[in-house]
Amino acid sequence: MSNIVVGSAPDSWGVWFPDDPQQTPYTRFLDEVAASGYEWIELGPFGYLPTDPTQLLDELGERGLQLSAGTVFEHLHQDNSWDAVWTQIEDVAKLTAAVGGKHVVVIPEMWRDPATGDVLEDRDLTDEQWRKKTEGMDELGKAMFEKYGVRAQYHPHADSHVDTEENIYRFLENTDGEFVNLCLDTGHVSYCGGDNLAIIRNHPERIGYLHLKQVDEAVRAKVAADDLPFGEAVRLGAMTEPPRGIPEMPPLLEAVADLDVDIFAIVEQDMYPCSPDAPLPIAQRTQKYLGSCGVPAVRFR
Repeated sequence: MSNIVVGSAPDSWGVWFPDDPQQTPYTRFLDEVAASGYEWIELGPFGYLPTDPTQLLDELGERGLQLSAGTVFEHLHQDNSWDAVWTQIEDVAKLTAAVGGKHVVVIPEMWRDPATGDVLEDRDLTDEQWRKKTEGMDELGKAMFEKYGVRAQYHPHADSHVDTEENIYRFLENTDGEFVNLCLDTGHVSYCGGDNLAIIRNHPERIGYLHLKQVDEAVRAKVAADDLPFGEAVRLGAMTEPPRGIPEMPPLLEAVADLDVDIFAIVEQDMYPCSPDAPLPIAQRTQKYLGSCGVPAVRFR
């Protein structure tokens, strides 16, 4: 029987950067995520939570929390990118492993600035760039696992080169499932017009991790019509708490339960920027809702 272990992340508290005066202080995040009924969390942007393993373990232990994964971005399709990407990966992987985490969520960097909408590079990769990205991820996943014992879970992202269902399939079909699998972010897939259930059906063996979020369909339609950058979409409320958006959670959780795997499902509702008082009640409602979906595999411990 599957175990879908649900947790939360700094993103659901409006945290996008290591240090930003608009963001909730990390101690308040830790207090509130524990008060919401979650036990498992992610690191969020490297440097937001303490980077000293002893201090981080103390902070987590005081609140009965554990770490499921770290998070980092990559741009391996670019020339001479390995050293810069590996330096960031190594910092995150080392800390994640030191405090007991087993996964690192790897996200493709965006082709346009999420805040300004400035186009940073072409929105489509060439065949050669695809080769560099997929082969680079295989090497990265292998190195992460062999050196630190953590698994690479690749996270498709809006306004990146691995965004649509088609591009997700292309990525999966050109990477090695021994070292790279999929962090299925239900919100980003729906935001980009994809079908989460189809991805699960077509590549069940590659579903290694989940980010749970929903998308407001009205905001998504406006984003598509006006070609808005992701940051503006988030400020408009593109990502919403369940069950107010898509995809529907019960069928998705049931499909994952049918995979007969143990998997983390981290609630990750993009909310930057947000009032410091907004996240806690949303997190509490979301935890209660997910527990009421009628899927026995869902648990929070």
